[in-house]
Amino acid sequence: MLQRVKKIDGVIVVVLLMLMAVSILSIYSVTHGRDEDGMHLQMIRWYGLGFVAFFGLSLFDYRLLVKLALYIYLGGVGILVLVSLFGTVKYGAKGWLSVGSFSFQPAELFKLVLILALASLLVRKNKSQLLFWRDIVPLSLVALLPFAVVISQNDLGNALSYMVILVGLLWIGRIKWTHALIGLMIAGVALLGFIYSYIHYHEQVTDFMSTTIGREHFIKRFDPWLVPELASSDDSYQTRNAKIAIASGGMSGEGYLQGGSVQSNKIPVIYSDAIFAQIAEEFGFIGASLLLLLFFILIHRMILIALECKDRAGPFLIIGIVAMLLYQILENIGAYIGLMPLTGITLPFISYGGTSVVINMASMGIAMSVLLYGQDVEDELPAPALHF
Repeated sequence: MLQRVKKIDGVIVVVLLMLMAVSILSIYSVTHGRDEDGMHLQMIRWYGLGFVAFFGLSLFDYRLLVKLALYIYLGGVGILVLVSLFGTVKYGAKGWLSVGSFSFQPAELFKLVLILALASLLVRKNKSQLLFWRDIVPLSLVALLPFAVVISQNDLGNALSYMVILVGLLWIGRIKWTHALIGLMIAGVALLGFIYSYIHYHEQVTDFMSTTIGREHFIKRFDPWLVPELASSDDSYQTRNAKIAIASGGMSGEGYLQGGSVQSNKIPVIYSDAIFAQIAEEFGFIGASLLLLLFFILIHRMILIALECKDRAGPFLIIGIVAMLLYQILENIGAYIGLMPLTGITLPFISYGGTSVVINMASMGIAMSVLLYGQDVEDELPAPALHF
């Protein structure tokens, strides 16, 4: 056990500690003296639990999780269904389960569950090239089932993360380049078609979304992105003021606790998914770039772990986690500079949120477990419980 502990990647631990410091300082900056005062203390407690999950999973052999992935997946889907039946609504999405005073967001947890399930199925392919009907379609259905459940809960951000994880794992799972090219073309045409239709047939599209399929919440997300001139002042208030805050930060920022927009409380719930606006306004382009550098170092170290892993399942887990984090980073920051729609996705390790922080720390623990156990002689998995 001691030999395992000595192999823990110190660089990743240091980066996680630095991200924790950034998170706590940022949350304090935008909550002190307000009704939310004290959230930074709660964040310290969440990070404490997160580090317990990180070190606990680091010393736990990830290969056992892979072997149990099917049962974990079925349990996860069951919890998502419970959310649809008994969940509570926050920020327009029915995505939280409450137990007494404690509440958590199962859709966040399911990202790790999906990574485990897809990795377990892909490793059984034994490095053979993926076939469309035998492999790609069933793997896609494994991701589409939770996608459909979560999208029905109005949680667009987490639902899309499942698709990104699927694409990332199919890519390294030896999908045929022709299938990949066709898939990218279909996705590209569908996206461009949606954007064109949304802009040029706005009234018809929004009427269909609000009255026919009951997704008026999505209109409030898409309007500020695609047709800001048609968006109501309430719908565009957060993103508009966040852009002003980011732009006013300039090169070096206005100074810690000195941000004009963030300190005047012009950005709603900034401590959550809009926390990047505080960093950009108070620390400027330099501070924002340093934050992105920390993310880059974290992802780079994980890719190195994947490249050095001798076990088949390890690289699948790592790439799934990398895809999850990259999507969250690009979507969160992109939403507040006008490149992406606002989906409410958190900025990993920085935004306030217990479920998000603990799950992200747990994912890093699994990545570390790959480092500690992935150099052992590869174990053969038992016969798959799910055949395709």
